[in-house]
Amino acid sequence: QVQLVESGGGLVQPGGSLRLSCAASGSIASIYNMGWYRQAPGKQRELVASMTRGGSTIYATSVEGRFTISRDAAKKSVALQMNSLKPEDTAVYYCRIDEVTKAYWGQGIQVTVSS
Repeated sequence: QVQLVESGGGLVQPGGSLRLSCAASGSIASIYNMGWYRQAPGKQRELVASMTRGGSTIYATSVEGRFTISRDAAKKSVALQMNSLKPEDTAVYYCRIDEVTKAYWGQGIQVTVSS
């Protein structure tokens, strides 16, 4: 059984930084994309950043230049460095790991940006 566990969330002031980490336990045959999504209250879940097996990245326009995704497929882990945080970054953040035919999700972790 595969489980993804996120860590590193919390409360931070505008302009601050946080680093989210996600580690998977269990057997994943072959990892393709690894990424982060977020869902703010009353909004749909949206892609924040994703990295392919080959290392190509995609970022939401709203976070480009501020957030950086990194991954270690061998360790089944993915991280998200978030700098220059804004109140509009407040959301529950979810990590996701894609296998060939399955997508695994973490349980979500709260990030609150507020003074």
